Amino acid sequence: MKNYQLVNDYKLNETYKESFNELAKTVFEIDFKQWYEKGCWNDNYICYSYVDGDKVIANASINKMIIISNGKEYKAIQVGTVMTHPDYRNQGLSGKLMNHIIDKYEREYDFIYLFANETVLDFYVKFGFEKVQESRFSLHISELEEKPEIAHLWRRLDINDSSDYERIESLARERLPVSSILGVKNNEHLLMFYFILVFNESIYYIEEIDVIVIYKQEDNHLHIFDIISSKKAEIDTILHSIVSAKTEIIHFYFTPDYEGKSIQTEQITESDDNLFVRPLLQGAPTHFVFPITSHS
Repeated sequence: MKNYQLVNDYKLNETYKESFNELAKTVFEIDFKQWYEKGCWNDNYICYSYVDGDKVIANASINKMIIISNGKEYKAIQVGTVMTHPDYRNQGLSGKLMNHIIDKYEREYDFIYLFANETVLDFYVKFGFEKVQESRFSLHISELEEKPEIAHLWRRLDINDSSDYERIESLARERLPVSSILGVKNNEHLLMFYFILVFNESIYYIEEIDVIVIYKQEDNHLHIFDIISSKKAEIDTILHSIVSAKTEIIHFYFTPDYEGKSIQTEQITESDDNLFVRPLLQGAPTHFVFPITSHS
């Protein structure tokens, strides 16, 4: 096998950065360009790549994160964007990148984790990762606390509007973890990826309480992907501000801190994003799900 050069942390190298983006478009149909041109690629996102000349041919990225589990903070590395160009596969390049990342970070961080689809579940077990069961959370509208007398108004934010974008960027930078049961700090770069590329049509701002909610209403189901605020906000107040007359079930894509009536909880048995952890996190909550906006 040819000896390819290993490069890393090249967010300021235009040649490698553009080649990385071309590989991401080829493998995942993801275009990072708008994200990094807006300055969202910071020091918490580091690519480890093999290059052939100036061409990025294989990559595994790390995201430096602070994970909150049952109120306790852990230093963690999330691995993502693991990919190899079709012309360079079956040479063990992804495995070498995984070993390099593990060797570099396992002693400095409490754990390493990643999300994998069904096609590569066996791959990560080889590196000491164990699959961990996540749960999903939902709430029937009848379980909501009594509606407050004052209903807050919301408006949709436009990432192409400079004032709205500044608001989004500021709250992404200053946000509190969405949950003390299982939450994430220090992931502004990932959150901005979701704002810009994934949920750009679903960003709503409640000005009276300075809260951004990412959500979609589909038929009688309300899907809440994230709640972003710089100070503690009452979830009942937020929910009453965004539910519609046809909402029957509220689905949370994070582990809700909810002190009201019963949240419905069930383990996720089938998923395109299976959680793998190395080593297993001691003292993790029985039911939890990593915030969807923290997935890389």
